[in-house]
This record gives sequence, structure tokens and C-alpha cells, in this order.
Amino acid sequence: MKSRTSRAVYRWLGALLALAVIAPLEAQLHQQVVDGVAIYFGVVPAQVVRGHGPEHAERQMHDGVPAGENHIVIALFDAKSGKRITDADVTARVAGKGSPATEKRLEPMEIAGAMSYGGYFYMAGAGPYRIELRVRLPGSQRAIPAVFNWTRR
Repeated sequence: MKSRTSRAVYRWLGALLALAVIAPLEAQLHQQVVDGVAIYFGVVPAQVVRGHGPEHAERQMHDGVPAGENHIVIALFDAKSGKRITDADVTARVAGKGSPATEKRLEPMEIAGAMSYGGYFYMAGAGPYRIELRVRLPGSQRAIPAVFNWTRR
């Protein structure tokens, strides 16, 4: 009995260790620093946003929540100061296996006093998807490029 319990504890500890190693790697895959701008990327299924009450700000963003879509969210920070960038122009191009690419301007959005950028994209299937971003800061002629790869889990 004791050895069975010990093995279960070791398996549990092994699983925790694996999560501790994988979680930071996953976070790195969804964050990049390009030309002094820290770019954070996330995807939220539209049904999560749809689950908010009708008075919730996220329900009204981007002309409402379309069925079957995903909400891409981008947060931008000055990499040196850590100050949030709230006045950029952000465009996303999403391409998935077997589906045509879609390009949209991401709209500024404020949730709980924090500014980010977002938009809904139809992403059927597990992917993989390639998300190409172009971030243009005020007064800059050149867009900052970033590419993220995303697969539904």
C-alpha cells in the first residue's frame, strides 16, 4: 500500500514539475519584444465573451459577438519603461490551414481601465494558425512586425 501511495505522489509531483516547465515556455510563445515594443498576444473563444451579461463592456465591443469566432487580443508596452502603449494602430492577418487569410484592423478597447486592441476572427478547426501583426506607433512611418503561431487546445 505504501509503495502504491508513493508512486501516486511521485506521479503527481512529476505532473506539477512538467506544468512548471511548460507554463513559462507557453507564455514566451505568446510574447515578443520587437523594436522596443513588448507585444502580448492572446485568443479568447467568442463564447466566453458571449457569456458575459448584456451590460458588460466586452459584449458591446467590435459591433457585438459573432457566432463561432475567436477574439484576438493584443496588449502593447514600452519594453524599457513598462508603460502601456494606448495610441497605436494595430492590424492582424490570420491565416489557417485550408482557409483564406483574413486581415482586419484591431480596435482599441478598454477593460477595467487597461487599454488593449482586439477583433473577432473566424478560426474553424484546431489550426495551426499564423497571426501576423503590424503595429504602427504615432509619428512612425514604419510598422513593427510580429508573427505568432496559435493552435487550439
